[in-house]
Amino acid sequence: MPRSSRLFRFLPLLAGLLAGALLLAAETPLLVLRNALFDQYQRWAPRPVTEQPVRIVDIDEESLVRLGQWPWPRTRLAELSARLTAAGVAAITFDVIFAEADRTSPAALARQWQVNDEQRRQLLALPDHDAVFAGQLAASPAVLGFALTSAPGPRQPATRAAIVNLGEDQRAWVPAFSGAVPSLPQFEALAPGNGALSFVPDRDGVVRRVPLVLRLGERILPTLVSESLRVAQAAPAIILRSAGHQQQLTGHRDRGGLGEIRIGALTIPTTPQGELWLHYSERPAAPALPAWRVLADAAESAALAGHIVLVGSSAQGLLDLRFTPFGLRPGVAIHAEALAQILAGDFLERPGWSRAAELLLAAATCLLAGFLALRWRALAAAGLALTLVLAGALASWLAFARAGLLLDPLPAQAATLFAFIVCSLAHHFVSEREQRRIRGAFARYVSPNRVAHLLANEADLAIGGERRDCSFIFTDLAGFTGLMEGIDPGRAVALLNDYLDGMIAIAFRHEGTLDRIVGDAVAIMFSAPLAQPDHAARAFACALEMDAFACAYAQRQRQAGIAFGDTRIGVHRGEVIVGNFGGKTIFDYRALGDPVNTAARLESANKHLGTRVCVSQAILDDLPPQAVRPVGRVLFKGKTQPLAIFEALTPADAERRAPVEVYAAAWQSLSDDADLATERFAELHAAWPEDGLVAMHWRRLQAGERGDLIVLSAK
Repeated sequence: MPRSSRLFRFLPLLAGLLAGALLLAAETPLLVLRNALFDQYQRWAPRPVTEQPVRIVDIDEESLVRLGQWPWPRTRLAELSARLTAAGVAAITFDVIFAEADRTSPAALARQWQVNDEQRRQLLALPDHDAVFAGQLAASPAVLGFALTSAPGPRQPATRAAIVNLGEDQRAWVPAFSGAVPSLPQFEALAPGNGALSFVPDRDGVVRRVPLVLRLGERILPTLVSESLRVAQAAPAIILRSAGHQQQLTGHRDRGGLGEIRIGALTIPTTPQGELWLHYSERPAAPALPAWRVLADAAESAALAGHIVLVGSSAQGLLDLRFTPFGLRPGVAIHAEALAQILAGDFLERPGWSRAAELLLAAATCLLAGFLALRWRALAAAGLALTLVLAGALASWLAFARAGLLLDPLPAQAATLFAFIVCSLAHHFVSEREQRRIRGAFARYVSPNRVAHLLANEADLAIGGERRDCSFIFTDLAGFTGLMEGIDPGRAVALLNDYLDGMIAIAFRHEGTLDRIVGDAVAIMFSAPLAQPDHAARAFACALEMDAFACAYAQRQRQAGIAFGDTRIGVHRGEVIVGNFGGKTIFDYRALGDPVNTAARLESANKHLGTRVCVSQAILDDLPPQAVRPVGRVLFKGKTQPLAIFEALTPADAERRAPVEVYAAAWQSLSDDADLATERFAELHAAWPEDGLVAMHWRRLQAGERGDLIVLSAK
């Protein structure tokens, strides 16, 4: 056997080692994929909603309309607490921080208002709102909230729960914070419970776990969920059981950190960090009762006896919204979800042995797929690799759906595919060398028509170019840099990708070739690589469809509160050199010539001309009459000959645009009678102030410019 063939025997082992190194190096991307997979499992099999003694008193939009904007006077909250206490609730949990004194208290009003001495004495004689609320807290099974921060705070929150640690000290595993924003001391001193309402979301902002304990310095603190359970059961302590202590009882020892938390009669399995994996229900787990109804009618709260009642807000203006696998939900709803899940005994777990098991499975499937890929036919080996991948996915899904276990099949699947690909390529290298060359060539192109042309014309892989008459579209998105600074970068990238997908799909439908993408800008060419006699018509129709899509997309985002900008488009044609440029390492298929630059400058000219779609006379020469308006003869910087350009008329601007006939008459007078042109454009600008092209000509005339020659000094 040739030496190279003998070395192939060790290729699966080498592939396995390399796959292991890649898995370790790609820990963060794999974590992102794992979270996405577990999110999908939840969407496929959400937790069934069962009746649990958890309810939400919702400070919703209607409550704010009926009872006034937030914050409400503390006397109103005291009344709400009294109503709920009288109904016999097990706990009243405020998903709110009372960090400041009530500004509507009589003493505060006496300081703020211009009143005489008698009126001030009368105000000061009235009960203090904070004192009323504090007294009610002492008489209610109330749980207050505080926020933990990364910046040191002036005061630590006071808690009533005793934290008991069984086993090894696992404080190092618990998420740590440096400071806190607590409620007022008089509230903390009288309320039976006080817990952190902070979440610890993943990097993508999605809340997948709810902490049951958090750490402030070296001090372990309860959270709103654990305190609600403790107060509801009148339990004195929260018991932390380390994974090491838990494993001593079972005879296993495979991880550190926390293993479970016990609160009263409830035992809750946790992550090593003391977090509860959330198994979301498809709809909110706890029914919500508007706060105004509880305050308006005591009978509304009668059915809440024995329930844990969370007081929080779903109003968008109060900004307590969190990302979940099912979209945005109020923070109070997530706390209610955790409580309902715990009371139902429906837990998701990622066991301590899961990571080791996943890596061992990855090693086994990697070696098996690699060895068989070297010995079996390609189709049979591919079938085995696919079977292993699907089996891993099925096992992971069944573990989730039937046992509530979060087992990640991705390492084994990635290692299997990696070993199969490496060993298959090695085994079939000689026979598939030509196919690999073609696949490598395809990887250098992005347009479907270019790939189809290469498959039919292999000789076109050569370096070089040819002269050809082509049409070009350049687009650019206004204000995207500012948008990136104003919203979450991940959200901005997702918006941009969605926008570019739509724009490029339109270009491909018109059989255009993607020349390049630069940030949010797109360049499309027509009549290359395949000659298209109607390339000008394709380019014009493509530009109109792109504009319609971009306008609709921007409008949707603006309705959602995102300041998405307009898209500017330039369309031009001319003779260029098209072909492969670069070298042997990589090809760059593109067009070179002045028409390419001119199309780009037409796009840029839109912002000076008040237009959105600029089309050159060269495009329109080959088309039947189109819905356009003449802009003028534009002389670009560095050019000696002006270019006649037109604005494409789109339905999106029909109501803001001057009638075509009226505009045409005014435009014609630019060359015939400057005074008449000034009068006509002044009338048009007054009647249609949002018509950008009319405004541009009116400003030119006001500045003393005459005729239809427009000189652009900037590129």
